Amino acid sequence: MPWVLLGAAITTEVASTLALRGSEGFSRLVPSIITIVGYVASFVLLAIVLKSLPVGIVYAIWSAVGIALVAVFGKLIFDDPVPPLAMFGMALIIGGVVLVGASGATRT
Repeated sequence: MPWVLLGAAITTEVASTLALRGSEGFSRLVPSIITIVGYVASFVLLAIVLKSLPVGIVYAIWSAVGIALVAVFGKLIFDDPVPPLAMFGMALIIGGVVLVGASGATRT
């Protein structure tokens, strides 16, 4: 169950970050509301996950997957640039998270 909640935390954080980009400096109401509500939901979910999984593992996965998804959706939705070197860097980050997750670290 904590992994499902982590997925939900990542999803709400990514949606919030994309809405933040769309809010145009909090000058558009709907994206601004999505940003605020989404970030609150993401942190609440993250706090629940941290009751049963180690903070280092959770934060590594949450941030790395978020980085990759925001970059992909930023490109698709806003046509943001994603240079090849940035893509390589994100691949390295995700590879590092895979190694961290594969370590099997769990809270006892």
